[in-house]
Amino acid sequence: MRSTGSARRAAGAARRAAGAARRAAGAARRAAGAACVAAGVAVGVRTLHRQGRLPGGSGRWERTNHLGAPVTLTEGVALAVGTAAPLVLLDPPAALAVGGSALAGAVDDLTGGTATKGLRGHLGALRRGTVTTGALKVLVLGGTGLVACAWSDARSGRSSGRTGEHDGLTVLLDTLAGAALVAGAANLANLLDLRPGRALKVALACGIHLGLGGAPAAAAVSGAGLTVLPDDLRGRSMLGDTGANPLGAAVGLAAAQTLGPRGRVAALALVAGLVLASERVSFSRVIDATPVLRALDRWGRPA
Repeated sequence: MRSTGSARRAAGAARRAAGAARRAAGAARRAAGAACVAAGVAVGVRTLHRQGRLPGGSGRWERTNHLGAPVTLTEGVALAVGTAAPLVLLDPPAALAVGGSALAGAVDDLTGGTATKGLRGHLGALRRGTVTTGALKVLVLGGTGLVACAWSDARSGRSSGRTGEHDGLTVLLDTLAGAALVAGAANLANLLDLRPGRALKVALACGIHLGLGGAPAAAAVSGAGLTVLPDDLRGRSMLGDTGANPLGAAVGLAAAQTLGPRGRVAALALVAGLVLASERVSFSRVIDATPVLRALDRWGRPA
């Protein structure tokens, strides 16, 4: 009887392992498909820009970079649209996070001024009763991050199956940490988008790893990001808020979906620490003063 019971348990364990393997393979296929679709759509948007057929025209997206050379922000449009396209079906909460952050970024890119800068500056203006486009962007990033994370947790069953006041509070705090991670990552990517390729390199280092683990949002933004990276490195185009915000939001939500409660808090602490540090320390100055970071930052740019 004991041998029969052991055999049944072994057979059950084998079935569970086979099921887990099938689910992992299915997630990998979906992630690969998301990356391919995102890359294809991003290429299409860039092609429309080069042919002068981008809806609304490309002129409104022209800017001057840190060297005084003309660049286009249509790279950001391509990344945002490309990333969102496959996620509408594969991961609707991620599509919401990407779309909301891209829309907020586009408003800031097209209508925002430069008099008020930094998180502290925009929040300070908001306290004085002045609503800047940057403050509006912060609110939108926070709102879409919260809705997307809560929706994602509900879809995965992460927020269900617990009872009691303490457990309910734990679930709420877990979701809030995930939402803050999404919004913080979106803001951090924007802060890094000051030199060619910098924001994309950091996001791709995280996104490719998460995408290989089956996270559709990370796979999609990696596919679109790899497509626009060459022109970004050459200084021909840049993400702008329209692209940097969804770049970070997609990676942030993918991380929130992958990490456990403690992992979410740890990732949030790291992101929040970097965002707060940027109010007092120049990332570019630190990178230029650190040989390893300087080499990584300049890798791929024309000499």
